[in-house]
Amino acid sequence: MPVKDLEQFDGMLLAMAQQHEGGVAELLETIFSFLARKTDFYTGAGEAAAESLVMSTFKKHQANAVQAHAKKKKENEEADRKRKEKLAKAKEEEQKQTKEKEGSKITELTDEEADKLQKEIDAKKTQDPKPETPVAMEAEKASKSDDEEEDEKEKGKLKPNSGNGADLEHYRWTQTLADIELRVPLPVNSAVKSRDVCVKIQKHHLTVGLKGQTPIIDGELQHEVKLEESTWVLEDGKALLINIEKINKMEWWSKLVMTDPEISTKKINPEPSKLSDLDGETRGMVEKMMYDQRQRELGRPTSEEQKKQEMIQKFMAQHPEMDFSKCKFN
Repeated sequence: MPVKDLEQFDGMLLAMAQQHEGGVAELLETIFSFLARKTDFYTGAGEAAAESLVMSTFKKHQANAVQAHAKKKKENEEADRKRKEKLAKAKEEEQKQTKEKEGSKITELTDEEADKLQKEIDAKKTQDPKPETPVAMEAEKASKSDDEEEDEKEKGKLKPNSGNGADLEHYRWTQTLADIELRVPLPVNSAVKSRDVCVKIQKHHLTVGLKGQTPIIDGELQHEVKLEESTWVLEDGKALLINIEKINKMEWWSKLVMTDPEISTKKINPEPSKLSDLDGETRGMVEKMMYDQRQRELGRPTSEEQKKQEMIQKFMAQHPEMDFSKCKFN
């Protein structure tokens, strides 16, 4: 009988199993007792036939179970290896940034150098005065207003860690456009087993912790995740490494679960090496996002705003007879 047909009895068998406190041994006792009392299984075709049927069926499903277990173990080991590589890379990057910060020094200018620099700045202002036309003044005013509004929205948000996620009190998470990696140290003094932990990944919810204790994480995920590609492993019996696959691979998460503090996604800095892994269309969109992000940080117009400005300038050039001095361009 095909596996799909066999699965239709899972609900009934699970209900039976839950009523046998003695476990599998007690469940088998009930099944073989039923065959002895209600059927001619043992005598219909002779003792040898019954025993042969039981053993052949057992060996078939044993082989399937062993093969599935070996495959799952291999997948977990491979996922564990990749996570450890990512973790090592993140730590290396963090150490590198720390060394760079420690190695950087502030250079103090002498009085002569300061005077020279100020003269250069004044000369540049004289050579390239800022236009004070009504259109320019309105544009500058609108730009300042937008910047202030933008700063207000970003106020209170955390700066992303080296992995574009957040380092929180009880766990650390990092992200790429494709997935999220979560590391949760367990509050234990000695190593625990997989059976001692509780990890429940749902499309919109995540629960992580030790069985019998208050969960370390128990909240609604910010966005939907792909269950079949999300996995977890126990690291050295003292920490959980969880990989969560995103459904939407074109957006950055600003928080893991809705109760977390929010990070500023505008300050995210994706690794350039990862862009080569994307297809042409996706890579183009990501590069555009990165360009617009840099432009905002520098107080310059984004690619869309540049297009609008070019269209306005072109229209103004085509219609010199029109007066645009009182126009306000957004």
